[in-house]
Amino acid sequence: MPAPVFRKGLNLKHAVAGALAEDYHSQLVNDIKSSGFKWVDGRLTIHLAQEFGFCYGVDRAVDYAYQTRARFPNNRVYLTGEIIHNPQVNTRLRNAGIVFLSDPGQSIEQLQTDDVVILPAFGVTVRELELLDRQGCTLIDTTCGSVLNVWKNVRRYTEDGFTAVIHGKVHHEETQATASQALTARHGRYLIVLNRDEAAIVCNFILGQIDTDTFFKHFRPACSEGFEPHNDLSRVGLANQTTMLMSESLEIGEMFRAAMIERYGPDVLDDHYRAFETICSATEDRQDAIQTLLNENEFTMAVVIGGYNSSNTRNLARICGKTVPTYHIADASCLVSENEIRHRPTDSHFASTVAGIELNSQETISNSWFPPEGPVSIALTAGASTPDSIVGSVIQRLADFSQNTT
Repeated sequence: MPAPVFRKGLNLKHAVAGALAEDYHSQLVNDIKSSGFKWVDGRLTIHLAQEFGFCYGVDRAVDYAYQTRARFPNNRVYLTGEIIHNPQVNTRLRNAGIVFLSDPGQSIEQLQTDDVVILPAFGVTVRELELLDRQGCTLIDTTCGSVLNVWKNVRRYTEDGFTAVIHGKVHHEETQATASQALTARHGRYLIVLNRDEAAIVCNFILGQIDTDTFFKHFRPACSEGFEPHNDLSRVGLANQTTMLMSESLEIGEMFRAAMIERYGPDVLDDHYRAFETICSATEDRQDAIQTLLNENEFTMAVVIGGYNSSNTRNLARICGKTVPTYHIADASCLVSENEIRHRPTDSHFASTVAGIELNSQETISNSWFPPEGPVSIALTAGASTPDSIVGSVIQRLADFSQNTT
């Protein structure tokens, strides 16, 4: 008997609204929004990007998790892994008694029919879903609609005999889930490329400029089993992890299009290349909003808030880092003092990679980061997994620093 699945909530939205507001909302942030997204406190001026923080998909996923705990107070409730890439949110869910199947000692095989499992906003692989269905437990599916749209296009590619080339991170949950969709077709194939540099290698192979051994040296962990590049790269369909940098995804698409035209000619391009824009609108809106802010004002620095493993947050930091000194922080605790800040490097010039794995991902410490005197103007944004409560606490901490003068 198939597992029961809830995909549209559990009719407890109003019941959990108070708890969600207490945990994640900020009156200070609401006030700044209503004041034109600008806040002045003494010598400090904060400019908020007009799109930042929780997106619809994240808000929905967290809401469903709270509803699940309320609906099944006496059942064991599990998450397949992090519901979103925000440590504070995941910690709150753990504290509510929700167990993560990704933790050591946990597995799908141990689940029983009266257990409840929440599927995260990133989705899960086809294989994981099959295993969960076999266990017969209740499923709460919070997979984001934008992710589902990518899956639909990937399945369409592979059903028509095209290889899905996915702009994404090999080990990201969403990319793994998307890649698994390619294998639902009888002869489905996929290849994952992280950035322009990796896309250039693939295009060079298509053009006959590198051999198979060189190709597999870079992509063995990033392609489907049995991948045959001479055959499988003759027809490709472009897709992407929804949180990647929009401008980079578009450029990669143009690189593949140009390679296919050079290799096969413009008259048969449609037989060899397809593309659908699958960056989610919330990701695009947040990237556009911070770019607009940077274009219209001069800033002392930019502060980007969000989990260090959050792809969309890291891309916001990359955008800012090209224009102004930028600090990607997880939360207010990273603002140690006026002299010391803990932050993640911005990757504004792209991280080094090995087989699609980013290496430059560790937190670092910078000193003398906050000007001791004079006006301080900060461009501030937050990733789609960052609640307003964290944004508000960061702004308050920055305000405290601005009161200290030497």
